[in-house]
Amino acid sequence: MNCLFCKNSDTEVIETRLVDEGVAIRRRRSCPKCQKRFTTYERAEEFPILVIKKDGKRERFNRDKVRLGLQKACEKTVVTAAQIEEMIAHIEHDLKQRDTAEADSSVIGELIAKQLKLVDKIAYIRFASVFKRFVELDDFQKEIKKLS
Repeated sequence: MNCLFCKNSDTEVIETRLVDEGVAIRRRRSCPKCQKRFTTYERAEEFPILVIKKDGKRERFNRDKVRLGLQKACEKTVVTAAQIEEMIAHIEHDLKQRDTAEADSSVIGELIAKQLKLVDKIAYIRFASVFKRFVELDDFQKEIKKLS
């Protein structure tokens, strides 16, 4: 690794530790030439997950969009921000375990619904009512019966 300050190619690793739940490595480095220290991070390169929208367009998977949907569904419930982050991590993990780097938006919706069903039934019904486009009261009743 070249020194960020003097460009010397012979730097020393002083300390190494895992960060981001073991996904990345943080290395503290020192340059013997200029005596300055700096930090580098190493992580495996990931290919982005592409979401195929209903109109056929593709866009990168966006954790913030998922978070927003979960937050709306979980408003005025006992679901914590930490639980929402955990659900997002499960959804993203499920998507990365697939054989393809693309996923239909409907698949992502199903993964979100699955997580909500495990965490909070009311938040699940709220999300399902939008995701499954409930129109009649009967649609709500059928979904509630499935939960029972």
